[in-house]
Amino acid sequence: MTAADLTCTETDLDLGGYTLRVRRLLPANATAAPRPTLVFLHDSLGCIALWRDFPAQLAAATGCPALVYDRRGYGQSSGFDGAPRTNQYLEQEAPVLRQVLEAAGIEHAILFGHSDGGSIALVAAALYPERVAGVITEGAHVFVEDLTLAGIREAQQQYRRTNLPERLARYHGSKTDAVFAAWADTWLAPAFRSWNIEAYLPRIGCPVLVLQGLNDEYGTEAQVSAITAQVAGPAHGVLLPGAAHSPHKEAPAETLRLATKFVQQVLEQRC
Repeated sequence: MTAADLTCTETDLDLGGYTLRVRRLLPANATAAPRPTLVFLHDSLGCIALWRDFPAQLAAATGCPALVYDRRGYGQSSGFDGAPRTNQYLEQEAPVLRQVLEAAGIEHAILFGHSDGGSIALVAAALYPERVAGVITEGAHVFVEDLTLAGIREAQQQYRRTNLPERLARYHGSKTDAVFAAWADTWLAPAFRSWNIEAYLPRIGCPVLVLQGLNDEYGTEAQVSAITAQVAGPAHGVLLPGAAHSPHKEAPAETLRLATKFVQQVLEQRC
């Protein structure tokens, strides 16, 4: 199967008072036995479009349907609600993910989370084990590191001095400044230095694949070690040479190979 064999649709999902843009990728020749849906959770500056064709490639390689969505405030979804972002903003996205799964009629999901999305995926797997069959994280954080903060400060300089705002505006439009500030201001606030979601990890019993670029500018190998050592289920960590914070863009072939193998193993265990 190739990406051309997938049916792609986009809709706005009404969650009561606001909408989230959702893209669904369905295999044209889906098997009678339903498979878990691959659900993609973007990073702190991301959206559906910035995944490029990676979700379609993984869906085609595994035969699984896929769902990609813009979180509130990002891409084509409704803007932020205006309330100050709290230190628990990532944990608070897990119940929203559950709402998305329910509204989309998805009973079982394999979550693929990039950066912030990876952190959300881990929390969701801990809270909703009946829904989550597996988790793939890419550059996920479970605590704050000095390297992370240095990377964000560098991104702030780029936002001020380069055309980064214009490039992000292609995807977030008038929400761009709010998207960037929500990320940078939250993580660089002194109170956020103590943020930590390691307490959720022992509650994760599903298989977990932890991917990180060897040159990740926002995190060290300590993130990978913390996740793989503390989850209750089977876990495998991989550091990808030549990749930084976005392995699906910087090492796409190897990331696709590893993710495909992982999904196939999850499917075999469910048979």
